[in-house]
Amino acid sequence: MKKSKVLLSILLGLLFSSFTHNKVETYTLTITVNDLRNQKGQVQFALYNKDGSIPDEKYKNVYRMKMGEIINKSSTVSFEELPLGNYAVNILHDENKDGKIDKGWILPIEGIGFSNIETISPFNKPNFNKASFELNEDKKMTINILYL
Repeated sequence: MKKSKVLLSILLGLLFSSFTHNKVETYTLTITVNDLRNQKGQVQFALYNKDGSIPDEKYKNVYRMKMGEIINKSSTVSFEELPLGNYAVNILHDENKDGKIDKGWILPIEGIGFSNIETISPFNKPNFNKASFELNEDKKMTINILYL
């Protein structure tokens, strides 16, 4: 009888522990871009979560991607259910909706932007370390678009 009570207690403990398993806390990241040069196309928001993932011109290392509609030369999207971690954002004002960064000789001819990066030059190229930030709560950010 004593063994069966112990066994029953263990089984009930296992059963109830599956119901009380800690759920991973997640957060929402809302990103806005303003002052786009026109209403053409859409805004492509690429989210990265790994060191070395930026630069990524062909979007092979992207963690999540969303397209934003342009309203009054602005666009906003939200990435939901993101776990705690470091992230970086790359934005493209995709004026012709082809999903890629169109370039002149070398430089992009469409607007681009990165989290934490206000200027881009041969001496200040974007990378994950420069663009990354810690997400440990719901966050709203505005990113400037650069037209080179």
